[in-house]
Amino acid sequence: AHDREVYDVAFATGTDVFGSVGADGSVRLFDRRSLEHSTIIYETTESKPLLRLAWNKLDPNYVVTFTVDEPAVIVLDIRMPSVPATELSGHREPVNSVAWAPHSSCHLCTAGEDSQALIWDLSLLPKPIEDPILAYNADDAINQLSWSALQPDWVSIAFNQKLQILRV
Repeated sequence: AHDREVYDVAFATGTDVFGSVGADGSVRLFDRRSLEHSTIIYETTESKPLLRLAWNKLDPNYVVTFTVDEPAVIVLDIRMPSVPATELSGHREPVNSVAWAPHSSCHLCTAGEDSQALIWDLSLLPKPIEDPILAYNADDAINQLSWSALQPDWVSIAFNQKLQILRV
């Protein structure tokens, strides 16, 4: 379905729907029951590649993505295609990873090359979200993060040759 390489796939919880992002700069939604068709819900300007896609674990209307080598995170409401619900611009360098909270439909963690892990509260949407509610500075660029499903007070980050577990 994509015109170029696919970089990530994510499934919506409890539905037959999944999405994908890739080098063509689009977010595409698929229904497992009808795979011959997909719906483009978002396209970047100038077809900038989208690197990752994460589906909200408690509210299947929201997905998050980000472009390669950009510091902004794009939050999408699939009910309103083409226009981001908000863009989170707290990072100073490119974003590498995102994770929705497993226990809350409005909390998101982002991490990136600027060595920051930022937690955002999206409960005020559709109002713009200016600042994160929590920030952690690692010793180096954060490559990956994961929010524990069993222990939702804990977020793990990986950077350099280290793994840290953070209590949030």
